[in-house]
Amino acid sequence: MNNIRAKLMRFMYGRYGMDQLTIGLIIIYFILFFVNVFTRIFILDLLMWAVLIWSLFRSLSRNIHARQKENRAFLKFWNPVRSEAKLLLRRLREGRTYRFRRCSRCRTILRLPRRTGKLSVRCPRCQNRFQVRIFF
Repeated sequence: MNNIRAKLMRFMYGRYGMDQLTIGLIIIYFILFFVNVFTRIFILDLLMWAVLIWSLFRSLSRNIHARQKENRAFLKFWNPVRSEAKLLLRRLREGRTYRFRRCSRCRTILRLPRRTGKLSVRCPRCQNRFQVRIFF
């Protein structure tokens, strides 16, 4: 077992390996795979193979700088999407006890207790005081 591990380590030396984009591509591959199990569309087959080959190419590439640049571009797109999705899930999970509103000055999202009527709120980030009306 150690012999195989040593050979694999020697093979991967100087190669890029896995990053967030590669993991995302593998997730996309499995999503396409499960959709294709039910639909059996030829274009999905080609797309699956293209995504799999691209992820393998990225993992085995020796051009580390180019792969890091691609990953940074992906993260620049992905991080805002991920944070918005996390906020949406949090709003759905805590919707019975809290209301979420944006600060009028700095646009920070504030988590307010669920009380109807007018509330006087102070933003913890910019110290702006403003009134918020919660209907239900």
